[in-house]
Amino acid sequence: MLGSAVLGLSLWALLHLRTGAPLCLSRQLKMKGDYVLGGLFPLGEAREAALHSRTRPSSLVCTRFSWNGLLWALAMKMAVEEINNRSDLLPGLRLGYDLFDTCSESVVTMKPSLMFLAKANSHDIAAYCNYTQYQPRVLAVIGPHSSELALVTGKFFGFFLMPQVSYGASMDLLSTRETFPSFFRTVPSDRVQLMATVELLQQLGWNWVAALGSDDEYGRQGLSIFSGLAAARGICIAHEGLVPLPRADGLWVGKVQELLPQLNQSSIQVVLLFASARAAHAFFRHSINRRLLPKVWVASEAWLTSDLVMGLPGMAEVGTVLGFLQRGAQLPKLPQYVKTHLALAADPAFCASLGEREQGLEEHVVGPRCPQCDDVTLQNMSARLQHHQTFSVYAAVYSVAQALHNTLRCNASGCPTQDPVKPWQLLQNMYNMTFHAAGLELRFDSSGNVDVEYDLKLWVWRGPVPELHDVGVFNGSLWPERLKMRWHTPDNQEPVSQCSRQCQEGQVRRVKGFHSCCYDCVDCEAGSYRRNPDDPTCTPCRHDQWSPERSTRCFRRRPRFLTWGEPAVLLLLLLLGLALGLVLAALGLFIHHRDSPLVQASGGPLACFGLVCLGLVCLSVLLFPGQPSPARCLAQQPLSHLPLTGCLSTLFLQAAETFVESELPQSWADRLRGCLRGPRAWLAVLLAMLVEAALCAWYLLAFPPEVVTDWRVLPTEALVHCCTRSWVSFGLVHATNAILAFLCFLGTFLVQSQPGRYNRARGLTFAMLAYFITWVSFVPLLANVQVALRPAMQMGAFLLCTLGILAAFHLPRCYLLLWQPGLNTPEFFLGGARMPKAGMAVGTEEAQGKNE
Repeated sequence: MLGSAVLGLSLWALLHLRTGAPLCLSRQLKMKGDYVLGGLFPLGEAREAALHSRTRPSSLVCTRFSWNGLLWALAMKMAVEEINNRSDLLPGLRLGYDLFDTCSESVVTMKPSLMFLAKANSHDIAAYCNYTQYQPRVLAVIGPHSSELALVTGKFFGFFLMPQVSYGASMDLLSTRETFPSFFRTVPSDRVQLMATVELLQQLGWNWVAALGSDDEYGRQGLSIFSGLAAARGICIAHEGLVPLPRADGLWVGKVQELLPQLNQSSIQVVLLFASARAAHAFFRHSINRRLLPKVWVASEAWLTSDLVMGLPGMAEVGTVLGFLQRGAQLPKLPQYVKTHLALAADPAFCASLGEREQGLEEHVVGPRCPQCDDVTLQNMSARLQHHQTFSVYAAVYSVAQALHNTLRCNASGCPTQDPVKPWQLLQNMYNMTFHAAGLELRFDSSGNVDVEYDLKLWVWRGPVPELHDVGVFNGSLWPERLKMRWHTPDNQEPVSQCSRQCQEGQVRRVKGFHSCCYDCVDCEAGSYRRNPDDPTCTPCRHDQWSPERSTRCFRRRPRFLTWGEPAVLLLLLLLGLALGLVLAALGLFIHHRDSPLVQASGGPLACFGLVCLGLVCLSVLLFPGQPSPARCLAQQPLSHLPLTGCLSTLFLQAAETFVESELPQSWADRLRGCLRGPRAWLAVLLAMLVEAALCAWYLLAFPPEVVTDWRVLPTEALVHCCTRSWVSFGLVHATNAILAFLCFLGTFLVQSQPGRYNRARGLTFAMLAYFITWVSFVPLLANVQVALRPAMQMGAFLLCTLGILAAFHLPRCYLLLWQPGLNTPEFFLGGARMPKAGMAVGTEEAQGKNE
């Protein structure tokens, strides 16, 4: 029966609404209760001319009507009525409400704020030294909607420690507990919204943006927070400015015109507009007629859903509009609630009873609360039923109810505490409080904020007013849905807003100018790499790593040394085989013909000893290839130079004997020849080798070679080699051999050859020339060749020296032993004591010719 009556009433009311008859909705904004909640809603808007021409503290007339403000007021009414009908939250108690219009102006908001703090049943505020026992008309205040108004009311209510729960004031400054001790809100602070904005810019690759803010506390602080967050994430602000608030004198027009040339730069495709709805409306209203180029506009929550801005003619031409809105729970009962109250507002009987029942003292002070509310239509209200801040109002009421529940210690049977609750007592139970609204759990943190998720909204034009489409979620991290995004660009191409192109792999940015986003791309050189895309310089690789040019990582260096399989080593090993084979062949021939005049003239056993030393020199080069070790480094020079000293000392004895025979008198020659043969000759060889051994020992003790890993000499490998610590000591090791070779060369170079005898001096001279040519060439080559090839150079020097001595001195004698055995006679190799005169020599040759 009751349902039929309500249905009939609704049908009658809808027909009545279509006729345009006034409603009594403005008289439904007050209801008595055990505890009354004050409400501040933007039901209207004051004229700009009235604000600037105000010379007396008189009331202002709010002309323009706000549909959203009325919807939020109805959401508060619904929440209070729901709580009163519940038996678990405040059993046995009844909440009331007292809702006022703020006109979105602080001068208008102050009057209802004073009314809230007046004593019950009065419109006076008494002055006391201590307000602990003071009981104002309302227990808590819901609202206001904007940060500008909350900055005024927050300090005012904070003095009395009256809880104030805003459903839209998001300025980060309001979280300061020292300044606003009683301020709470059911929306996150602007810092969270701006963190989501910076995350959006970064994920879409927009690092060159313009940032505008309204010329008020809301816009200025928002710009300040955004600048810090953007700089920390590598986003550059190409232009930063303030959008002036509209003024009646028109001076703000010139300031807006100054912004347009900066915004119309082609490189700036994204603009953050962190402004109030009034400032954004005035800015776009003027800029659209001044050829504002289409951009991507990242909107603040204050104007993203504002009907002032959304309904502005020409807004579809400004480009793409994106922004974040807080996510809340759905209120499925609200549409039916709004329809029912509109129907009741059209019922004359209900309006008459309401006027008699709810009339109070404040009507004589503030006049009608919302005269424009009596001309609404259901069609206009239906389009705004899902506004994002509606749930915030609903949740704000439930937060106060939960705090009162905790203060009164209510349970299922009732509320045991009977003493009236003061506002400051309620405030103590709101800090860090958890409450529920529409099935969603919320919690006030120590700063009075709640943590809720954000939806990324996109304006989509399908009529005179854009629709809001979800294209992403922010819950600490942004999850955009790029496929759902629609852009103003041709072919729906995602806009690019960058001062400089993205650097390629292995390139870093060299900043030019004052902005880090304007740069040249520089290649990373070999040995360095780009560690992070935002690094300003290339990072050098560690000493044990390498990298090519334009690299993004380093590679580990492989050890490099002279290996057995290298082509140079294989070639040297072939040379070693040749030299060693020739040495062994010559040694075999000399041993086989040890009693022949040729071998005896060559020194006999000393000649064999010299060949054995040459063989050892050849074998010593096997110490140079392979991975270096401390033992190898210590053994290389002594085992190579000592055998060479033994060989050169035998050749020196040959040169000395030749010099004595040809250049000294016969008496001296006979006496010295005995010293150059026999045991004394072996003693000279031993002495030379002892001197060389002493030099090698000093070299090893004073400056011992060590295994060193050089990380820089090769571009991609680590060179492991035997390091010579002193080149002077290294040269002294060669000194004995060099002196022996020089004396040998000097003793044979000046000797005149004797006719009819084997020219031993010539072989020794060429052998020493081969020695000097080899080692003199070795010095500059060793100084200029790569360190990696120095072991091969030393191998080659020893082998070439060995081959030179063999080819110049020993191999001609082997040739005579094998192919000229007739010359192997004492006369040809040993001869007389003195060289005969020239005539005698000719006669001797003729005699020999006759004998032959």
